Amino acid sequence: MDGSFASRRYRTVFISDVHLGTRGCQAELLLDFIRHVECDTLYLVGDIVDGWRLRGGWYWPQAHNDVVQKILRLARKGVNVIYVPGNHDEFARDYCGAHFGGLVVSHDAIHVTADGKRMLVVHGDEFDGVVRYARQLALLGDWAYAIVLGLNTWFNRLRRRLGFGYWSLSAYLKGKVKNAVQFIANFEDALADEACRRGVDGVICGHIHKADLRETRGVLYANDGDWVESCTALVEHFDGRFEILEWAKLRSWSMIERSLKAPEPEPLPAGETATERIQQKWKPVLRPNAL
Repeated sequence: MDGSFASRRYRTVFISDVHLGTRGCQAELLLDFIRHVECDTLYLVGDIVDGWRLRGGWYWPQAHNDVVQKILRLARKGVNVIYVPGNHDEFARDYCGAHFGGLVVSHDAIHVTADGKRMLVVHGDEFDGVVRYARQLALLGDWAYAIVLGLNTWFNRLRRRLGFGYWSLSAYLKGKVKNAVQFIANFEDALADEACRRGVDGVICGHIHKADLRETRGVLYANDGDWVESCTALVEHFDGRFEILEWAKLRSWSMIERSLKAPEPEPLPAGETATERIQQKWKPVLRPNAL
């Protein structure tokens, strides 16, 4: 760990929409985040692994291996890791209720904050009409989105070489499209209504790749964002207060590169690599005819 940036400790951390297995995944930024943030409980709020992309072709570089190993190591060290699958990793919903080395898989969860607020934790795809009722259209949209993310990756490589920090071209374009803005507003309203229906104080979700933290319709709406565009996480302080961390704005590439030169995560037992473990356990579930 580089000495130029102090570690941060929180009661709870929420991350989602990592999309491991895609070229748009900002795995290096996430690794740097995990190295510098400590917590008692970690929620993985869906789309951690992108099963939709992995069906079409296997892409799993070392940085994606390291993310998996880091999370598993946190669970082994006593961090409560709760995995709430999303639509891109919906294959994991078949394992709801199961425990994997300290990691618990759950369809949704109720998180109780330090000051007693009850928060519904759900990925959010159930409240997206396109994903729920027009799957082929959702897949087409995912294909187009992957192209935009590819442009975003090349754009930021150029910025990195020129000495500039990370900036999301894809998030900027999405924010300029009127239909996308209206979709986000409808999504937020639907989640707030669900929180009211369940009688909780608020909702924590992901899915739409737009971090937000505000009160709406009498409940707290919190979206932890993503790790392909905004590189954000939602954190709970020990007094129950929530905050959104925009990691790409907090860290420079030079700081991240120094951090990643630290020793790699401990190896998996018996010479098994993370890629082999994932291929063995998940590839049968990700077969092309599973669509």
